[in-house]
Amino acid sequence: MSWQRFWSHPYARLAAGLVVAALLLFVVAPLALSDFRLVLLARYLCVAMVAVGIGLAWGQGGMLVMGQGVFFGLGGYLMAMHLKLADAGPGGVPDFMLLYGTGELPLWWEPFRSPALTLAAIIVLPALLAAVIGYLVFRRAVRGAYFAILSQALAAAFAILLIGQQQTTGGTNGLNGFVGFFGFDLNDPVNKRMLYQICAVVLLVMVVIVWQLRRSRFGELLVAVRDQENRVCFLGYNPALVKTVAFVIAAVFAAIGGALFVPVVGIISPSDVGVVPSILFLAGVAIGGRATLLGPVLGSIGVSWAGTALSESLPGAWTYLQGALFILVLGFLPGGLAQLLGSVRRLIGRRAQPAADPPATGSAVGVPERAERGDPERTEERIKA
Repeated sequence: MSWQRFWSHPYARLAAGLVVAALLLFVVAPLALSDFRLVLLARYLCVAMVAVGIGLAWGQGGMLVMGQGVFFGLGGYLMAMHLKLADAGPGGVPDFMLLYGTGELPLWWEPFRSPALTLAAIIVLPALLAAVIGYLVFRRAVRGAYFAILSQALAAAFAILLIGQQQTTGGTNGLNGFVGFFGFDLNDPVNKRMLYQICAVVLLVMVVIVWQLRRSRFGELLVAVRDQENRVCFLGYNPALVKTVAFVIAAVFAAIGGALFVPVVGIISPSDVGVVPSILFLAGVAIGGRATLLGPVLGSIGVSWAGTALSESLPGAWTYLQGALFILVLGFLPGGLAQLLGSVRRLIGRRAQPAADPPATGSAVGVPERAERGDPERTEERIKA
């Protein structure tokens, strides 16, 4: 009985999940995978960081964010700028500027020689951009498909802007050819494993942050805004501010993922930040299950792995298979694969339990079911509490 009480505590389940994840990421994966496959897994983890933020904004807040490539690219390019300046040495100029430009470093590149300023900018600049965009958009009650189209247009505009600035951003080639990462040689296999471990730790921290946010008062408000925005407004809260905070968190997660993506993959280009990558970020979340905690992570890693595996064996068919899988999941499993697993678990639980009389109307058994369905009255009571 004591073990059941221990396991019913949410922090106990969180600790157990972190232990299992740590064993898989830090013990099983390094032993089972080669250095090349481990670098691929690190790349998948960077994409999963974007998915964690999308799961919060879309799964909990109902915001269909289809422009996360903007923040992913912003973090990636900021990190790439610092790495190119570090490789060039004190007072040096990146090699592509000597080839395509005048050989003079633009003034807005100069601050990113500092590692500390670069790390701060990776978090602060995407957060400020997301805060401005989010508040202006949500204050005017832009939601649903309109917000999705707007965010996707921002991703397209950002990619076009990067392509047109070949002298300062590398154009279509992007920024690549990095040698070091804060003093570590990127060609050293030991340092590549270190980068993988950094990505794994950052992803686990993001999952814990979202887990705590989902359980907090902010998480309750976010779900309430998604389900009954007018009621939340009548209760004295500002729905635009609640949405903006979630949008900013998702943007920061995407920027951090983009910043780690650069040293892991060795390149950042407009093809990594445009409309197509933004849709692929969303596809992994939808397939895994946007309303769950681990669904976006597992779905994103699964889609990325399937894309690599099938593109190696079926390079011409993977795009069609991915589109078909996306359509099938959205058409028959709106909650993602997590919905299928939940249905199977409930079916097994009903078969394992003996038949019992149905609960009376309004009993304690029926109350959580109303809360899980997002009952407006139940949500309002929990916010007032």
